[in-house]
Amino acid sequence: QVQLVESGGGLVQAGGSLRLSCAASGRTFSTYAMGWFRQVPGKERQFVATISASGGSTLYANSVKGRFTILRDNAKNTVYLQMNSLKPDDTAVYYCAADRTTILRIGVASYDYWGQGTQVTVSS
Repeated sequence: QVQLVESGGGLVQAGGSLRLSCAASGRTFSTYAMGWFRQVPGKERQFVATISASGGSTLYANSVKGRFTILRDNAKNTVYLQMNSLKPDDTAVYYCAADRTTILRIGVASYDYWGQGTQVTVSS
């Protein structure tokens, strides 16, 4: 069992930056691929980024590529999402998730554990 707690969300102006953190419980964090997803009211949860268990491989949605960076620190059981050049369209609740497999996956159903989410609002 893995428990995930996100933090770092907030209100930022367009063009600004935020860094989200996701702290995980348990001793198996380093064996999970981790992902970030986001959701706006009335729409499906969508993939943002994922990182392999070792941190050596990453994958991004086209909409955030070049602006967002996913990182992890296995010693601290934490995964991060560095978000730069934010746009109003990035406004959403951001969720981190853990996947027990070793391959990078982008489907919501592929992930086994989810955090409660953190709100990111980008003003124009």
